[in-house]
Amino acid sequence: MIKRTIFYFLVMLCWQTVSAQSIYDIKVNNEEGESVSLSDYKGKVLLIVNTATRCGFTPQYKELEALYQKYKGQGFEILDFPCNQFGQQAPGTIQEIHLFCTTNYDIHFPQFDKIDVNGAQESPLYTWLKAQGGGGDIKWNFTKFLIGRDGKVIKRYESRDQVSVIETDMQMEVNPVLSTIMARRSIRKYLDKPVEHEKLEMIVRAGINAPSGINRQPWIVRVVEDQKLIADVTEVYKQENAEQVKRDKDFKNMFRNAPNIICVCTPAKGGGELDAGLLGENIMLAAQSMGLGTCCLGGPVHFLTTNDKCKFFIERLDIPADYKLNYIIAIGYPDESPNAKPRDTSKVKFINAKE
Repeated sequence: MIKRTIFYFLVMLCWQTVSAQSIYDIKVNNEEGESVSLSDYKGKVLLIVNTATRCGFTPQYKELEALYQKYKGQGFEILDFPCNQFGQQAPGTIQEIHLFCTTNYDIHFPQFDKIDVNGAQESPLYTWLKAQGGGGDIKWNFTKFLIGRDGKVIKRYESRDQVSVIETDMQMEVNPVLSTIMARRSIRKYLDKPVEHEKLEMIVRAGINAPSGINRQPWIVRVVEDQKLIADVTEVYKQENAEQVKRDKDFKNMFRNAPNIICVCTPAKGGGELDAGLLGENIMLAAQSMGLGTCCLGGPVHFLTTNDKCKFFIERLDIPADYKLNYIIAIGYPDESPNAKPRDTSKVKFINAKE
């Protein structure tokens, strides 16, 4: 009976770990032994650290506290998890550890109960962190994981990594403009929920406030809220692309299934593309900041402007004769949370003064 109970306990523990699709699904114990859900920290930038009080890296507490004081007002939290697995350098109870840290380093960030970060008894939190961080077992005290506002691991830092390096990465998350830029993704799955007119108005206003050469504002913008119009032109698309639509089991409409679209037009004779591109970026970032997803589309433009059956759609857009449809932004409430695709930083070169 005891063996069976232990077996079921281990099965449940494994199930909890595997089923934790998000860091916010995980619970930990605070310094008083009470269960706390990490969902309490949803929407914040987190730095999770396994610490020890008798380690050569213990003075990092001072740097961590300085970092916390500098950014805590910007939605930043440090979550401290003492661990005694490395050289037995975190002895004593959590209460004794907490007293040591407050007395010697005057820490104010949350400190949790002692845990294991490797092995059979490792915390589900660290099972998740290591799986997401891609770095294998924790090597020593003061390994750190930076978590973005979206709950995803941004980067893992080893014990010797400088806190100044972490701060540089962290600023991309705590700064609201930078974090919006870093969080934006191309969304291709949307909820069946149209975007409210008031939000679309604010988003487009942000768009037309983009930089424009000599303030020419050479764009024309059309926001489609008419669900029937989108459905009607999608029927044309389905007839012309039956096999392609059949292969897509999630197909709803020709605009990546978005409930709304924003059409951006530029002069038919050319010019204005740069300004229109800046407008589109403003629109997508504004949408991201409001919890909406977007995807910039070029394919539908060719279909709409070359197929005679789509004339009714183009006519409804009421585009002036001297303008052309340039691109379309799909917009809606996202039904997916894709990971960021890698960016090639080697394409950036800084030209410094010669010595």
